[in-house]
This record gives sequence, structure tokens and C-alpha cells, in this order.
Amino acid sequence: MNLLLLEDADFDQTAGSGTRAVVSGERLKHVRKVLRAEVGDTLEVGRLGGGIGRGRIVELGRERVVLELGPLDGELPAPLPVTLVLALPRPKFVGRILQAAAAMGVKRILLVHTARVEKSYWQSSTMQAESLRRHLMLGLAQARDTVLPEIELLRGRRDLTDSLPALVRDHEQVLVADATGAEPCPLGVDGPTALLVGPEGGLLDEELASWGHAGATVVSLGPRALRVEHAVVALLSRLAV
Repeated sequence: MNLLLLEDADFDQTAGSGTRAVVSGERLKHVRKVLRAEVGDTLEVGRLGGGIGRGRIVELGRERVVLELGPLDGELPAPLPVTLVLALPRPKFVGRILQAAAAMGVKRILLVHTARVEKSYWQSSTMQAESLRRHLMLGLAQARDTVLPEIELLRGRRDLTDSLPALVRDHEQVLVADATGAEPCPLGVDGPTALLVGPEGGLLDEELASWGHAGATVVSLGPRALRVEHAVVALLSRLAV
């Protein structure tokens, strides 16, 4: 955690103009056990949806840490203009993929159902809103960012089909990552781009065809088959160049 993220509820309104923040729970544990901070130490902090700055620890106990805040007016890293459309992977991989995507600057994520996605994946506790948000927050903290990505769940196959025209309309290019792609994934993007990453077993031929007919380009990372969590990072890294 490279940034201690603060939410509106953390600010001590009695201190005047939000000059103090009170943090507990998992973030307190990180401050105590990982950072091994002490009273008087200064931490990098950021307000969710706002700027970043510094906070000095004025109280540290087992129940809470209190920080005296300086100006939270530091600049944030630029967002990556990529909408990640991800066929829902196995639940144990969802969290790490969301963390990586948030850390790399993705601001819109669609978790979608395709033919080879198991319906049971949607019932996992990982898919609870609070769990998804937690992983996104961890990604932001890693990258010193404060702008929470939007996340949408398209649980039905028709949901993705119905969303396809808007994805094509709202993005300068739409890329579908698949081992059959004749073109390599591009290096760098200048404008809004949608990237579809399929499930472990890949997309069906008819699914690829429907995206192709809609105007998408099928791209590849080469002949090696990668796990989804590795492929997502590799693809976003190329697009971020």
C-alpha cells in the first residue's frame, strides 16, 4: 500500500475543514504491521475521488490512527483510456485482476458472461459489491491514485450482445484479445479503447465473429497461451506504452 486512501467518513469534522482523519480496520493494521509507523511519522495519503498529500500521525493505538493532514492537492497519475471488458474468470483470480487493472489506470471495467464462463462464478462471495470495491481500492493504493473505477456486471450472454453497439460507438477502437488474432496488440492508445479479454478456454468462433462484424479487431500477444490474469496485465501494459 503506497497510499493511505481516506474516505469521507474518515475525516474528523470537529477538527475544522477536514484537517484530521481517523482510520481503523485493515488500513490501521497496515500502518501498524507493515509500515511499522509511529507517532510523528508522515504518510502519503489521498482522499477518495480527490487529491493526494501528506498526513502526520498524531495518535496511534490498537483501535485507530489519527492523522493531521496537509493540503491534499497533489496531482494524480493520468488514467488509461481503456474500458476493460473481461469475461468473468474463476473467482480466485477476480481480485488480483481488478487490483492490477485499477493500478494500471483503468477507469471502467465490465465483467461479462460468455459461453465458457461457468454460471456458478457469479454466485461467489468474491462478486459481492464490497469485495469488488475492496480490490479496486487496493489497486488504487498501490498506484497512488484516488479515482475509483466504475464496474458493471453483465451476467447474461444477451447483456454483452446488447452492449456491443454502444461499446463500438463510444470507443475509437475495439480490440478482442485472442490467440487466433492476426494482428499484434498495438503499442499505446491515444483515444478511448475497449479491450475484450475472454475466459481461460477462449471465445467461441461465433463470439469472435459477432465482434468482428461489429467492427472489432482481433489481436494477439503471440503464440504462447497465457493465464487470464497474466494476459490482462500484458495487454494493458502494451496499451499503456
